[in-house]
Amino acid sequence: MLITKTYTLTYNKLTFNLQGDFMVIYVVKKGDTLYSIAKKYNKDVNILAKENGININKTLVIGQTIVIPEKEKKLGSIATNGYLYPSIREDLLRESLPYLTFATIFTYGFKEDGSLILANDEKALNIIKEYETKPIMLISPLTENGSFSNELASKILNDIYSQNILIENIIKVLKEKNYFGLDIDFEFVFPEDENVFIDFIENATKKLNNEGFIVTVSLAPKTSSTQKGLLYEAHNYEKIGSIANAILLMTYEWGYAYGEPMAVAPINKVKQVLDYGTKVIPRDKIFMGIPNYGYDWPIPFIKGVTKGISIGNEEAINIARENNAQILFDEIAKSPYFNYYDKDTSKEHIVYFEDARSIYEKLKTVFDYDLLGVSYWNLMRSFTQNWLILNQLFNIYKIK
Repeated sequence: MLITKTYTLTYNKLTFNLQGDFMVIYVVKKGDTLYSIAKKYNKDVNILAKENGININKTLVIGQTIVIPEKEKKLGSIATNGYLYPSIREDLLRESLPYLTFATIFTYGFKEDGSLILANDEKALNIIKEYETKPIMLISPLTENGSFSNELASKILNDIYSQNILIENIIKVLKEKNYFGLDIDFEFVFPEDENVFIDFIENATKKLNNEGFIVTVSLAPKTSSTQKGLLYEAHNYEKIGSIANAILLMTYEWGYAYGEPMAVAPINKVKQVLDYGTKVIPRDKIFMGIPNYGYDWPIPFIKGVTKGISIGNEEAINIARENNAQILFDEIAKSPYFNYYDKDTSKEHIVYFEDARSIYEKLKTVFDYDLLGVSYWNLMRSFTQNWLILNQLFNIYKIK
């Protein structure tokens, strides 16, 4: 077991716009200003702006959320992880590290002979280690064009000699750079390679555990053991969950660049994955994935022609402000969204993103399912309200 976790308080439901045990999530109405909201809740306007990552000089957007912290009361303790690229801005990394148990650097690659393609991770590693956050090395069969190569994965999975060389090279880097463990992220594995993928995870986990390192495995969001599709079939939840020290369920990308506009991580879809996952994987091994991004799609959406653009959650608020859009909330997906007309092209767009309400729902779900914690993809954009809510609800495990 990676971490033993305990909950010390009983969950009390929060009603938006009403007083809660942990916070108030206020939804902006017509005529509201940050000053009027601060006065209503007897808060210093400058502190309120800073806590929410809001420019005090900008107008608020109808439907925008403002988090107003209340009592210092926690649901309990969880582990947290965030993915980052080595090129991350230092200010973004430092903004997130106080709230992270682990920070996973994306990505180390490999060649058919088991040699590693190194990441330029020294600067990020040095900063991570200042915060008692444990760095995790990630290995994936990612090509130079940014796509996962199932052919490369298949070669290493079916060649035990090269596979052992790869594991030896991984252990060498883990020791040299003082990593805490390894995340295995093999996506789109050929279905016929399911068993050798399991064997690889068992091989790596045994050898790394013997050296004092943990192994986590990232898995696609499945809702059954028989789910079809190249992304899902080789990811055997039950067998992999019994081997690895922790499992990261990638519960996002229902809404994606080339798909129909919808929430990136609709909570109803996320819960379907957790309903299945918790039946076959120990709950105290599971990290639930949370997206730190949204998409802006032109509409009408034409498959194969139009494409959504990935945007930050704070960027979404700016887009709504600049285009006089009102933010709405999908009560089924528990996700904010809005429509707007582009001033330059006059074309209609729809935006789905994350806000305080959707993050609260996701974090509450982690508590409701009694999971190990959450993992953010990724840390490359600022999302101040997320850290505020996370810190209000939970104590974050830090491993000494």
